[in-house]
Amino acid sequence: MGVVQYGDNPATQFNLKTHMNSQDVKAAIEKISQRGGLSNAGRAISFVTKNFFSKFNGNRGGAPNVAVVMVDGWPTDKVEEASRFARESGINIFFITIEGASENEKQYVLEPNFANKAVCRTNGFYSLTVQNWFSLHKTVQPLVKRVCDTDRLACSKTCLNSADIGFVIDGSSSVGTSNFRTVLQFVANISREFEISDTDTRIGAIQYTYEQRLEFGFDEYSTKSDVLNAIKRVGYWSGGTSTGAAINYALELLFKKSKPNKRKLMILITDGRSYDDIRIPAMLAHHKGVITYAIGVAWAAQDELDVIATHPARDHAFFVDEFDNLYKVVPKVIQNICTEFNSQPRN
Repeated sequence: MGVVQYGDNPATQFNLKTHMNSQDVKAAIEKISQRGGLSNAGRAISFVTKNFFSKFNGNRGGAPNVAVVMVDGWPTDKVEEASRFARESGINIFFITIEGASENEKQYVLEPNFANKAVCRTNGFYSLTVQNWFSLHKTVQPLVKRVCDTDRLACSKTCLNSADIGFVIDGSSSVGTSNFRTVLQFVANISREFEISDTDTRIGAIQYTYEQRLEFGFDEYSTKSDVLNAIKRVGYWSGGTSTGAAINYALELLFKKSKPNKRKLMILITDGRSYDDIRIPAMLAHHKGVITYAIGVAWAAQDELDVIATHPARDHAFFVDEFDNLYKVVPKVIQNICTEFNSQPRN
C-alpha cells in the first residue's frame, strides 16, 4: 500500500514498494504532515491513475488495484472524467465522504452526486458516508471487508471487461442468407460472454465482400442488449471476397478508434479463399498490436487462416466444415482469449 495526499495538488507520501511491513507503513503514516489547500479530488484520482499505479512505482500485474479516496465535505473540482479513466484502467475506487454538505451547503457543491460519479459501481458497495471525523474509525472494518472481497471488485481488469473487439464478417455470395444468419448468431454468442459498457469491453463490426461497410463502431452501443440487437439488424450484402482489403478497413475504421488501455481483438469469419493479398494487411494488424482470430468455414483456406491469425496459429485459427458447427468454436475462442490475457503482464 501507499498514500497520496491532496489539497490543491496531489503528492505521493510513499508508494506501493516503499515499505514492506505494516510497522514501517504505520511509522510512515505518523510522519505525514498536512498540506492544506482545496479538495481537488478529481486531480488526485487522475494522478493516482497515471502515476501511482504504475509498474515503476510498484504496481503488480496480478493484484487488484484499489484506491480509497477520502474527501472532507465535497470535492472542489470535478471527479467524473478522472474517475471514468480510473475505471477503464482497472482501478476500483472506494469513496469516503466525511461531513458531507448539509441542505443549505448543497448550493456550493460543484458536481452533485459526485460520489456516484467517482466510484467503481453505484451499487452502494463502494461508497461510505461518515457523519463526522470522530466516527471515521467505525468505517475501518466494513471497508477492509469490502476491499478484501476480491470477487466483488468489479473494476479489476479481466479478460471479459477490458477489450475492444472488432468482428470482420464475410458477406460474400457463397455464404447465402440462411448461413449469414448463423454467422451473426456466432458473433452474438461470442459478444454475450463479455461485460459490455463504454468503460468495459466494447464491440464493433464490419461486413465485407469486394467492398466493405462499417455496421457499427466501438462507441455506438454501450449495453449488451443494444449490441445484440445491432448484430441482429445486420443485413446480408452478397458479393466477392476481398479479405485483405477488409482487414485494412477494420484497422482504419474500427481499431484506430480503440482506446489505448484496451486490448484490441479482431475476430474474422470467412467461408472462402480471398481474391486479394492478405499477407501485408495481416502483418500490419499484428504490427499494430491487434490480436487476430481467424475463423474459417467450408471452403476457407487453412493456409490463409494461419497467416491472418496471430502467432501461434493453433491458438488463433479455427476451421469448421459447415456453418451449423460454428457454435462449437465459441467456448474455445473465449478460453483462448482469457488464457492469453491471464499470461500477459497487465500494467
